[in-house]
Amino acid sequence: MAEVLTLSRQVLHQEVAVRLRRRIVEGEIEPGAKLNERELSAALQVSRTPLREAIRMLAAEGLVELLPNRGAVAAQLSVQDVEHTFEVIAGLEGLSGELAAQRIVASEVAEIRALHYEMLAAFTRRDLPTYYRLNAQIHSSINAAARNPVLTQTYNNVNARLQALRFRSNFDERKWQHAVDEHARMLECLATRDAAGLRALLQQHLLHKRDAVLELMRHVASASAGSA
Repeated sequence: MAEVLTLSRQVLHQEVAVRLRRRIVEGEIEPGAKLNERELSAALQVSRTPLREAIRMLAAEGLVELLPNRGAVAAQLSVQDVEHTFEVIAGLEGLSGELAAQRIVASEVAEIRALHYEMLAAFTRRDLPTYYRLNAQIHSSINAAARNPVLTQTYNNVNARLQALRFRSNFDERKWQHAVDEHARMLECLATRDAAGLRALLQQHLLHKRDAVLELMRHVASASAGSA
């Protein structure tokens, strides 16, 4: 049953954006799918005004495209877009890791460690939505520990476009397990303040994500061609 949103008008569209973002990221709304305002208004039990504001927010993030005469659709990146964007995010995450290892304090390491263990529990249950949210918190916490607001803003802007793809990169069980193993090594690098090691590991981690996404895209394209 859809949850009834009873928030104030000032924050309602932000909450709608959170829920709509989750639907897109977790694949409930497929890439390229049209956002049907009537259906979404009914599902979220909100009027179209906050829904449209939420859609505009997600368009600014790059998760939604506003197309002339077609309305809003869930963004669908091309292979070239994926390659270029993951190259950028790999560099940003690597820099975040290097600076975080130099500047992080013990309490922040402890918080990230706690998130890591929660994430492991979600992985054990194969609860991908919960795993992904905890995973994203870990990456954001590392970025925050870098203590560079320009880096954080740039990271958030680029990463917003990749959320759905980063979620889907875990569909392959073997690659998902490999990502979990890389996270364990990230935590070790943070704890030992290994700046160079964490930078290299995060860059590698994101390029592995890119490769998983591209493989998935090729598989989907091949399946679509075969059924045509």
